[in-house]
Amino acid sequence: MGKLKAARPVHPYIVLAAAVLLPCAGQVLNRMPTRALIMLFFMLSLGFVTMQLAPPGRSFVGSHAGGVFVYAIAVMDAYMLARYRWEMFRARAAV
Repeated sequence: MGKLKAARPVHPYIVLAAAVLLPCAGQVLNRMPTRALIMLFFMLSLGFVTMQLAPPGRSFVGSHAGGVFVYAIAVMDAYMLARYRWEMFRARAAV
């Protein structure tokens, strides 16, 4: 029996660019659509809650700080997972 060849993962920089440009696209490229939906739900719900609680006159980022925070976490999560998968793929290919 031969070795099964793993599918090549998406390059981490492509995942990072997609995650920055479109919320939760990085998780979709990492083949984790459920995680993308969960992050999108929390992004929208926390953005809405902070919009309701923020005093008038705040900037857009200030009034949607909960959503922006989850967006930043989603970008880091997508990139770190893509980088991990990329390095594991390279290590297996080198053997």
